[in-house]
Amino acid sequence: MTPGRRAARTFQELHGRAPEVVWSAPGRANLIGEHTDYNGGLVLPFALPYRIAVAASPREDGLVGMTTVDDSGHARAAAPVPLAEVEPGDVTGWSAYPAGVAWVLRDAGLQREGVELVIAGDVPSGAGLSSSAALECAVALALLDLAGRPVTDDSDRVQVARWAQLAENDFVGAPTGVLDQMASLCCQEAHLLLYDVSTEEREQVPFDPASEGLEVLVIDSGTRHEHSESGYADRRAGCEQAVKQLGVTSLSAIEPRELPERLSQLDPALRPLARHVVTENQRVRDTVALLRTGRTWEAGALLTESHVSLRDDYRVSCPELDLAVDVAVEAGAAGARMMGGGFGGSGIALVETERGPAVRRAVTDAYRAEGLADPRFFSAVPAAGAGRDLDR
Repeated sequence: MTPGRRAARTFQELHGRAPEVVWSAPGRANLIGEHTDYNGGLVLPFALPYRIAVAASPREDGLVGMTTVDDSGHARAAAPVPLAEVEPGDVTGWSAYPAGVAWVLRDAGLQREGVELVIAGDVPSGAGLSSSAALECAVALALLDLAGRPVTDDSDRVQVARWAQLAENDFVGAPTGVLDQMASLCCQEAHLLLYDVSTEEREQVPFDPASEGLEVLVIDSGTRHEHSESGYADRRAGCEQAVKQLGVTSLSAIEPRELPERLSQLDPALRPLARHVVTENQRVRDTVALLRTGRTWEAGALLTESHVSLRDDYRVSCPELDLAVDVAVEAGAAGARMMGGGFGGSGIALVETERGPAVRRAVTDAYRAEGLADPRFFSAVPAAGAGRDLDR
């Protein structure tokens, strides 16, 4: 059963009526372009065929009701939130994400009445595949539809992404960029989304690795280190400090040819951060150039270069991800890298489809040899972005 059907059916069972709207949004993978989004740079994500669905109807008491339903149909409700009074810090846990979206739209003058939400999904949890962004985007689209402002124009999706990011930054308190929300909202099936955060220019880049006998393999390390949130915030603060020292609008405004001179102007502790951002933006450009000429396999080397930069310059990797990347490449992958905020989560590897099982076995064996729990694997197929869920 799809997440949309599960959300709609549970809504009917709990409330005795069908929901007025059901919207769903996907998780994402990012081929390359990591920690560049909040630096005004280039990203190259794609949507995954795993989604979060939200069934919604208005309620008259001014409350935001929120219920999640798992794969077995078990429903878990959070305490209702008074829309007119809720502020950052009032809600914690999973319900902070939908409550934060309602708060953002309330302050934008678009959410004036209470709402009942039932949420279901199949985005693998804890794997760094942006289930939180998918939830935010699905909730925002459902609430806007109920408010008589359904998102039908593709250009409106950028604003929805910004609202969803604001909910995560200012309500939930996670200082993330806009990559995840943009991917969830704007990606298209069989395409990568080339997005320039500073200019908001977007391009859909065709991407069908299966047609070339290739597979993008997601390797979930199963690891989440406790210092990840503070580490992410520290890296972002360091980038902001570098921008001030250099007097530029963003680190992404620096051209690769300018990098040596610019680095000499920075405090030594900030140089690796700036070097990663500038070189990662160039790796995105180089990857797109290879894909456009049908040289997808060659892009694997750029993934590995990205990982080395994230590991050594940005310092957001961890031993579990380093092990997965190294073993995947040794087992025949064209390239591999950690993905997402870092300090745990998932990596991705570009592999020949026929070599996929061997890469899976090699990484699993390496984890077992180190006394680690078996990793999870997902084949990442570029899927459609968020939309109204009609299959219910």
